[in-house]
Formats: sequence, structure tokens, C-alpha cells
Amino acid sequence: MKNKSLRKMSLNTMQKIAVGFLGVILLGAVLLWLPVSNQEPIAFADALFTAVSAVCVTGLVTITPAVQFTVIGKGILLVLIQIGGLGVIACMVAFFLIIKKKITMKERVVIQQTYSLDTLTGMVQFVIRILRGTFVVEGIGALLYSIRFIPEYGLVEGICYSVFHAVSAFCNAGIDILGSSSYIGYVKSPIVSFTTIFLIVIGGLGFPVWHDIYTNTKRVITQRQPARRLFMRLKLQTKIVLTMTAVLLIAGFLGFFVLEYKNPETIGGLNFWQKLMASGFQSVTTRTAGFASVSQAGLTSGSKLLACILMFVGGSPAGTAGGVKTTTVAMLLLTGVGVLKGKRDTECFGRKIEPSVVRSGIAIILLTFLFWLSGVTLITVLEPGIDFLRIMYEVTSAMATVGLTADLTPELSRISQAVLMVLMYVGRIGPITLALVFAGRANSASQLRDLPEKRIMLG
Repeated sequence: MKNKSLRKMSLNTMQKIAVGFLGVILLGAVLLWLPVSNQEPIAFADALFTAVSAVCVTGLVTITPAVQFTVIGKGILLVLIQIGGLGVIACMVAFFLIIKKKITMKERVVIQQTYSLDTLTGMVQFVIRILRGTFVVEGIGALLYSIRFIPEYGLVEGICYSVFHAVSAFCNAGIDILGSSSYIGYVKSPIVSFTTIFLIVIGGLGFPVWHDIYTNTKRVITQRQPARRLFMRLKLQTKIVLTMTAVLLIAGFLGFFVLEYKNPETIGGLNFWQKLMASGFQSVTTRTAGFASVSQAGLTSGSKLLACILMFVGGSPAGTAGGVKTTTVAMLLLTGVGVLKGKRDTECFGRKIEPSVVRSGIAIILLTFLFWLSGVTLITVLEPGIDFLRIMYEVTSAMATVGLTADLTPELSRISQAVLMVLMYVGRIGPITLALVFAGRANSASQLRDLPEKRIMLG
């Protein structure tokens, strides 16, 4: 009876997340479609695509937000991005707190399952820390952006631009209101580049990682423990996230720097230090942010392939980033290494990863790849005259909720754009939903039976 109750709760949680995102998308599409939100009439298909991209914190657009939307439209877009970045559950709790509604035990379980927490204790405080931390980091980002935007656009407009892009960068949305060229005009600006890098990385680490780092750092300060022991005290997930993030950022930076060094369409015309900065920006933005400081269409084939790999991996769980997540890829690599070394278990930092987690991770990667492959196949068939690598780049960007574009999305037919919308939606809720589904099944009574073992040939 208990197992059936847990399974039912897992499915309810999954449905709340999926339906919640869908409801916000549809409401956002209607609001963006209204005349008051637009400088000129907009097709509902374009309003829907923009709403999907904003709520799924992707960044692909079929119109130019800076030109298309009024101040009201841009405000609605900002709210959609913020909801998409925080997630439906965190926003629901924030709304309950505002109206002073009590958080029930059922809702606390939903929070626990959404963020994969070990206990039901302190659920509301955990979400409050997420909200507080989000607004603090976005505020810091807005202040830094204002150093460049206020002198350029004036006080009021400069502040609005700073706030909008701080939220968009932190939420890894990649939607800007600067025009059709994204951040290309700021490729030489250290303030804009490094502020954006800071916001993207922080947002992509994941809220549980924030909490773990904050808790242990506070313990080091208050209890005067040696700082060198801080990393040792972090949870396994935090260690994996920090390690994988560092490895991927460095690999992407070096890869783009070498592949684009002499490319006149991207960083070839910059000086050495500007090339380093632009390469670092490109490495970070492929981790599901979507801002572009160099032309994505002008990238070499090798850089586009590298970007697709980084986009597919994405950021970390329970954060604002997309992709299959750093922990999932790390788990797959560790499992492969364990098999090659003849080990029975998947091990990391002296700990054993549960077999159910390994199975769920493999399923997430497999299903994400199947959705990605289906998207590539469909658009290749629907758009036979377009270069395959451009299609792959766009589909990967949509599936991983990145938003980087090789200037292809506006050119696609409505059917192909609908395919991208489905991929953005699946990419945003997919890893969470799939994890909840498989976790519920793994613990169900039907999986406790012990069947006879048989061997089959592999490889």
C-alpha cells in the first residue's frame, strides 16, 4: 500500500510540473499575442513560439523581440523567463507565501521530489533561499550591466536593459532585447562578457549545489574549520557538478580558441586577449545560455560540432540550465570506466552510486538522444534544401534549451518550427519528468520480484 502511494505521488508530481509549464506557456502566448504587447500585429504562431522559448528558457525566436514587442510585451517576456528559470514549483511556493497560504504536506513532498532532497524538513526555507539567492545574484548582475548600459542608453532605459538581461542570463534563457545581433556588438566589452559569464555559470550550477556550498562555507567560517577541507565536506553531487563544469568549460574554451583563432567571421579580427574572452564566452554560452558574442553561422564546422556536444550535455540538475546534465554524463563516463576496470559498481570520490540512479541516467540519455534524432530527421525531411549541420545545430540548441542559432529558425516552415517547440518543451521538463517516472517505477512492488538470470552477447 505504501509503495502504491509513493508511485501515485511521483506521477502526480510529474504531471504538475508538465501541466504547469504548459499552462504558463499558453497563457504567455495569449498575452504576447495581444495588440498591447506588440509594435505591429504578430501571428499567434510567433507569439506561441516566443512563449515556449521564454518559459523553456531556450532563446530561439522567430521574431526580433527588441523590435516586435512594446514595453508591456517585454515585461511579459521577462516574467515568463523568470518563471521558466525558477520553475513552476518554486513560483507556486512564492505565490503561496505572498498570499500567506499554508504549504501542505503534499506540497512539501512535491518540493522534495522536484529538487531530489533527502528530507522533508525545511522545504519552505529551502525554496525561500532559492528565491532570495536568485534575486540577489540577478541584482548583482543588473548592477554590473548598468555600468555599460546606462551610459549607452540613458538612466531609465539602461536600468531596464540591465535588469532584463541579468534575469535572462541567470535563467540561461539567452533572449535579449538588443536587436538581431545578440551580444555581438559587445564582444570586446569585459563588463558585458564577464557579467554574462558569471550569471550563466551561477544559474547553471543548480540550486541544491548553491545550498550545499553555502551551508559548508558558513560552517567553515562560524566553526573556524580549515578552508582546505571545504571540498571534502561537500556532497557527492556538488563535487561532481563542480568538477564536470570546470572540465567542460576549460575544454570548450580551448577548443573554440584553437578552432576559431584565424576565422575572420568570428574571432579572427580580434586581438589576443579579446580572442581569449570571446572563446571563454562561447564555451560558457553553449552550456544552455544562448547569448552569442560572435556569429554562430560563421563558426567552423569543427566548432559547431563541439558546440553541439557541449549543448547536449548542458548544465546541472535543479537549476536554470538544460541538456542531459553534467551529473548524468559523469555517471555514464564513470560507469564505462568501471566496466573497463572490471569493477562491479559505479564509483566516484570514494562513494558508490546507486544502481537505480545509473539506470535512470542511462534512460534519460537514451530518450533524450531519441527525441533529438527524431527532430533532426523530421526537419531534414521537411527542409531538404538546408545544410545538415545547420539543422543539427538548431535541433540540438532546441532540445538542450540553449537558444544559440545558426540564423536558421526564422527561415523554417511552421511545421519545422512546431517540431522545435516540442523539443524545447521536452528538453525543459524531460530530465525532471523522466527521473520522477523511473524513480517511481524502480521503487514499485512489481520490481521486487527475482527472475532467473540469463546472459546475452554484447558488443
